[in-house]
Amino acid sequence: MHNAFGMGPALLFCPADRPERYGKAMDRADAVILDLEDAVAPEDRAQARESLVENPLDPERTVVRVNAQGTPDFDLDLAALKKTEYSTIMVAKAEDPGALADLVRYRVIALCETAAGILAAPRIAEVRNVVGLMWGAEDLVASLGGTSSRHASGAYRDVALHSRSRVLLAAGAFAKVAIDSVYLDFRDLDGLGEEARDAVASGFGAKACIHPGQAETVRNAYQPTPDEADYARRILAAAEGHGGVFQLDGRMVDGPVLRHAEATVRRVRP
Repeated sequence: MHNAFGMGPALLFCPADRPERYGKAMDRADAVILDLEDAVAPEDRAQARESLVENPLDPERTVVRVNAQGTPDFDLDLAALKKTEYSTIMVAKAEDPGALADLVRYRVIALCETAAGILAAPRIAEVRNVVGLMWGAEDLVASLGGTSSRHASGAYRDVALHSRSRVLLAAGAFAKVAIDSVYLDFRDLDGLGEEARDAVASGFGAKACIHPGQAETVRNAYQPTPDEADYARRILAAAEGHGGVFQLDGRMVDGPVLRHAEATVRRVRP
């Protein structure tokens, strides 16, 4: 069950200055995002870069979140990356399509988490080496001078929902993977499951996690039930004998329904 950049749906952030957590993160999630930005205090970033270099993980299942372009930390992050085999990076506070295009050595996941980044999402998605887009709720609201991305009920505020949709649409328009933002209340697995199922149904290829205990909930949300998988396979099998619209179990099956079935089958774990 892989998305377009070759990793599974549960992506787990891990502070790069905590190498003792690397292995557990890799065991629990489909892929690990080694974080050199928000999860690491500025005074600890030098040590984080050393840990990144000295404790290699599988580069096919690892993303490195680097600091925003144009900052001194970004340049230091890239210098450290040159000493590793990692080729997929997540660029924090991505805003400038041209600057992202300059990162030709890397597959880039653009983290759109500022007002400028959200508005630039369609142009960012056009960049050849950008393989995915993620949106970030809390940094976005902070960039607007706000205080919270969610209502007391846990539901997103309108500006967050708009930004989530904009990034998803931008990614989809250019066949890039869209990654849903993190769910901060790591103890609320029911709320996470509901949000992850919505991400699946909406078209997000993955969802990011901040705690190892969240990964399995996200993976389960992306895994079709046996009945869903069986029905999707039946639709695809029946379609082989029909050239256009047809009925199956009293339901009309047309092009969009076929594509939904194909997406369901792709999500089945081997």
